[in-house]
Amino acid sequence: MHKTIEPTILYFGTPVALISTMNPDGTPNLAPMSSAWWLGWSCMLGLGQMAQTSDNLIRTRECVINLPSEDLVTQVDQLALTTGKDPVPEKKRLWGYRHEPDKFGLAGFTPVKSVSVTPPRVGECPVQMEGVVHEFRPFGKNVNANTFEVHIVKLHVDERLLVGDEERPRIDPVRWRPLIMSFCRFFGLSGEVHPSRLAESDFMKLISQGTTPRPLSSSTAE
Repeated sequence: MHKTIEPTILYFGTPVALISTMNPDGTPNLAPMSSAWWLGWSCMLGLGQMAQTSDNLIRTRECVINLPSEDLVTQVDQLALTTGKDPVPEKKRLWGYRHEPDKFGLAGFTPVKSVSVTPPRVGECPVQMEGVVHEFRPFGKNVNANTFEVHIVKLHVDERLLVGDEERPRIDPVRWRPLIMSFCRFFGLSGEVHPSRLAESDFMKLISQGTTPRPLSSSTAE
């Protein structure tokens, strides 16, 4: 039997992403989040309007979306309850946030120069996506948030995750161990639970042969 409820948080979560952007003073900011999804070479990000990352994206329209693996959870957690904003917004201060000017240093991450955008990549993250903001707008009826449509212009992947031929490698989902956040708690993957008919379909075969546009993710929705 199902029960109709109104929980204090409705946040099923996705893979954790570390968004690197540039602050007004020219220093890099790094923010963990997990409201992100991909379709083709576009990504949708949902960020609170009080976040420095949100301000930076609106001002510069550039970022890097870094995806940490589950073994980086301790470093990712060091960024919790920190903000690049100074002074800290009053509501965030009451929530326990503090200003941190050096997010990379705090978490022990290595900034790596990007190819097409100004914000640095996170060297330890196995997946790094350089992106430019296509558009943004306010989001939600009961939250103070913005949604950003980001176009991926460069994709960098740890070679140990790749399979296939040299000309057109792909990410092996068995080797890829993303850090997942669900209801604000960290999880990893427990392994494949069932064969996927979509993965074995003609659609995916055509993609691997290069006869359809390359998506970063696939969807059966029409």
